[in-house]
Amino acid sequence: MSVNDKTHPDNNFAWNRQVYHRLKLALSLGLRRQVFLAVSDNLHLRNQVAARLHSTLAYPVGQVLYKSVAGQEASTPAYPRLVTLRLNLSDPNPIDHINQWLANYPPPIVGASKETSGTTLPIPIFQIVGVEQLTKQPVAIQRLFLHYLRLSEENFSSQESSQMLNSSILLWVSRPWLSAIQQSAPQFWRWRTGVFVFAGEPTPTTQNQAYPERASTSQDVDLEDIEESAVDESVIEAELAAASANGLKFGDDFDFPVESPKNHPDQEQEALPLAEELLQKRTQPQKSAAESIPGDHSSPLALSHISRELAELIIPTIKTTSEDGEDNQQPQQMLLEIEKLHSQQASGEVLAVAYHNLGNLYRLRIEQGKSSLENLMVAIIAFQEAVTYDEASPQLPDILNDLGTLYWMLSRTPDNSGDDKAYIEQGIEFYHLALKLISPQEQSETYARVQNNLGTAYGDLARFANSAENWQQAVLAYSEALQYRQADIEPLKYAACQNNLGTAYWHLGQYNQPVVNLQKAIASYSQALTHYSPEQEPLKYGMIQNNIGTAYWNLAQYDEQPAENLQLAIAVYCEALKYRTPANVPSACAATQNNLGTAYWHLANLSQTTKDSRQKLLQLSIDAYDEAIALAHSLRGKPLSFDLFAAHNNLGLAHYQLVTDDSFRGEKAKISQHLAAALNNHLQALNGFSKQPEAYQTTFSYVVKTIQAFHSNLGIQGQNLALSQVPGHLLPEVLPKL
Repeated sequence: MSVNDKTHPDNNFAWNRQVYHRLKLALSLGLRRQVFLAVSDNLHLRNQVAARLHSTLAYPVGQVLYKSVAGQEASTPAYPRLVTLRLNLSDPNPIDHINQWLANYPPPIVGASKETSGTTLPIPIFQIVGVEQLTKQPVAIQRLFLHYLRLSEENFSSQESSQMLNSSILLWVSRPWLSAIQQSAPQFWRWRTGVFVFAGEPTPTTQNQAYPERASTSQDVDLEDIEESAVDESVIEAELAAASANGLKFGDDFDFPVESPKNHPDQEQEALPLAEELLQKRTQPQKSAAESIPGDHSSPLALSHISRELAELIIPTIKTTSEDGEDNQQPQQMLLEIEKLHSQQASGEVLAVAYHNLGNLYRLRIEQGKSSLENLMVAIIAFQEAVTYDEASPQLPDILNDLGTLYWMLSRTPDNSGDDKAYIEQGIEFYHLALKLISPQEQSETYARVQNNLGTAYGDLARFANSAENWQQAVLAYSEALQYRQADIEPLKYAACQNNLGTAYWHLGQYNQPVVNLQKAIASYSQALTHYSPEQEPLKYGMIQNNIGTAYWNLAQYDEQPAENLQLAIAVYCEALKYRTPANVPSACAATQNNLGTAYWHLANLSQTTKDSRQKLLQLSIDAYDEAIALAHSLRGKPLSFDLFAAHNNLGLAHYQLVTDDSFRGEKAKISQHLAAALNNHLQALNGFSKQPEAYQTTFSYVVKTIQAFHSNLGIQGQNLALSQVPGHLLPEVLPKL
């Protein structure tokens, strides 16, 4: 059966993402005797996909940590579910290569006791890379590779000849080699289960295609008929998201930062270290640790007991010199100590402590901001080993909580689009495992911490699926955490959790019972606010005031008292701006000013607002939008938590409405000034919406209406003045509509 035999469409990104998910699913099924062919002419893309498959499938920790054996729950050792091997170019026999690996690293037996012989873990899937390098080899070597593939039919048909019959193979090839296999090794070709073709240029690109930005999940807010969000509802997403990986402490609660979490610097992702690259270092019993681990020329130990993947991840970090003076020899010493304990047949409890210490070392590095994929994976595998060797450790709940946090952090590392949801779900599973082992009455602080973290993970999961359900789960987790938090003993942690609960209620209100949930959000935010001193925590105090304002503004869209709620929103936005100043947090200040401008605009347009008040409120709206846009431009392209082009558009609408309202009593010069400002802002928005057809057309209609207002108020001379501001390429579209 061919899983994917058709040519790719023009959209390479969408195609490759779909193919990747199909391939990952096929490998995850755990079927025996499957032969998959993955086709890519772009080596950079191949490295990325192979590395991602390795990182997500080699150690699916949550799936293998607890496995029923003879009716009992037993943990399994760190044995890979997927092994990546590089083709041996001197003797390119993939089947022999796999058998050699299995001879050196046979599947361990778990669950053995006096009553039972135990269960053998499944043989891994083998991912083979490097076939494209055969093109640089002599013709005889190329023919030898095809000869080995032709002989593979004997291995597939015989039950005795190969252990790998209990596993599957994923062979990476280029298109020319795919054609060569099909023509010259038909015996192997007949055994294929699926062919997964990735799109990409044969020559590697200089910069990898980035994943597109996720669209905002916020509801749109109309200013007249505009379809862009006016109030910065994305502030709830950006400012009230869980803490970024940088600065996260595993022993503390997730807390909400004042500004948007910053992404890690983009790094070109290379393939994870391949098992074959260290194979020779591990297969010679007499080889010394000095040869296996650089820098140590005294120890005679060989790393024959330590998880191969763990060593592969750590050794490259030992080879490099740290720019910040970090002691890279400490992991080496820990590896040697663990190897020594294995050789001395130390107890499981002692080994667990050693692995736990190794995991803590990398956890500390991650807390310091060094949250690379390698560091995260080392910590995960080390903690898993600790659990494996001592399931009764009193540290187990904390280790499981740390594993949940590590997987949550994996979901937020760059280049993990497509795996984010799986990582978050894995983290949630570990948090639930931890909670099963914690007594809320006896370990209230730990219980509350894990529940708080669980709520944050559910909030992240809501971005991908079942939003209402997952936000409801977040509400339950935060509420449970607050049952075991004492405001008088831990006021800041209590406040952080109340803030988190308010955010969960705010999101839930976008799906169910908006009035009820928004009122609960305001109540939770208000509770949090009582524990933050504006003198000692000015930024957090200002942030929560901003959140309260957004909740009041949102409530005004549903409640029977919109004027009262909008006035409350304006009051708390103004309070927030006392602490969110341009000097301290310009981005946050701009976001609140944008929100304030929209609140003024909505209040101005309520039917009960008097004409005089409408003019004053529209002018206040203009002032707030002006401040927001000026601050945004001063940041020179730095990330914003609101749509700058929408702000330009909304500012243009406020200028337009101010002078076209019957209550306006200004001179013609004033009218011209406001209409010119309106047209200028609409044109800036139009330029930004060039790739958003609906928003573009709506904004274009505002450009036309503004030019028409020039003519109505200032005559043909005013219209000509307006047309002089319009770019030449737009005139053929504008003139017929006047």
